[in-house]
Formats: sequence, structure tokens, C-alpha cells
Amino acid sequence: MAKTRTQILHYPRLDTVLMVEKFIKETSGEFKKRSLWEKLPKKTMYQTFQVIFDYLAESGKIGIDGEGHICWIWNPKLVQKYINRDDLSWRKKK
Repeated sequence: MAKTRTQILHYPRLDTVLMVEKFIKETSGEFKKRSLWEKLPKKTMYQTFQVIFDYLAESGKIGIDGEGHICWIWNPKLVQKYINRDDLSWRKKK
């Protein structure tokens, strides 16, 4: 997901990023992007939410299904399990 550089007025604080991560984990698959933002436990500017959302998507922590619902997909234990398998090989992104 290549993004062009835009001016960011409000960078998220770590506690805000963690709050969004936790909320997505707890409600995985329940909300679409706009509804997710509206239902967050703490109000956040939409632009700040966008920065967090883009970070989570680009880092592979969230995914969006065919209907637009946001799902938590990051599972480090499962990733480690597959990384340690000798019968699998990994391709580098181009």
C-alpha cells in the first residue's frame, strides 16, 4: 500500500495507537472503517485515526474483508511457528 507523503497535523500518541489496536482485536470483523472510528472508547480526530489505521494496515496487523469490515490478523505465535518450518520458504517483497 504505497502512500504519497502528506502533511500530518496530528501524530497519534502511543496510548491512542494501543487503544485502537485493542479495540480492533476485541471487535474484529464487527465494524467497517467509519463505524470503527465512531465506536472507539475515546474520541480521536479522524485524521489521527487515519494515520493509525494506515500504520496497522501497512504493518500487516489488520485486514479488510470483501464487505469492508476490519479484522485483526496479526498472530505472532502463528508466524513464528511457520517461520521455523524447514519445509517452507519465504519470498522477499519486491
